Amino acid sequence: MADEILAIKQAIRDVPDFPVEGVLFKDITPVLKDPKLLNLMVEALTEYAEDKEAEVIAGIESRGFIMGAPVAVELDLPFVPVRKAGKLPWETVKAAYELEYGTAEIEIHRDAFDEGDRVVVIDDLLATGGTARATFELIEKMGGVVAGCGFIVELTFLGGPEKLEGYDYTSFVRYGAGE
Repeated sequence: MADEILAIKQAIRDVPDFPVEGVLFKDITPVLKDPKLLNLMVEALTEYAEDKEAEVIAGIESRGFIMGAPVAVELDLPFVPVRKAGKLPWETVKAAYELEYGTAEIEIHRDAFDEGDRVVVIDDLLATGGTARATFELIEKMGGVVAGCGFIVELTFLGGPEKLEGYDYTSFVRYGAGE
């Protein structure tokens, strides 16, 4: 798997000053463009979710949708979108969080989970951990159980793991400061 992880890391492109000046954005769209690399990520995330005995897959907007939906299909599980505030059409529950470059809110439908559902959260990137942590809070507020969280990329230098302390997560490609 080490060769495949290296291929994924090499495919990820750096975009300086996006979405704001001073941020070096890790763009996974070249990974999505390569069917072999995309399939590798879906398979790895599927295996992780299966190991965590997931009953529901939740994907964080928007790249978490891209990776999470095929995992849900592969495991024949429900998929729940975690969206930016104001994007869902029905009754929602919201949580605020901090980004590395600002603040935002996310929401899910009020009926997204049943009491005790084991939920695996999927997103493309772990940076500060704020989005994932807010998602966990929403899941737990609604009676779900956070079984784990799968990321493609982890920026180890932004404190994300500390925000996820007490929760299980996995990431496949890690970047340290200056990478």
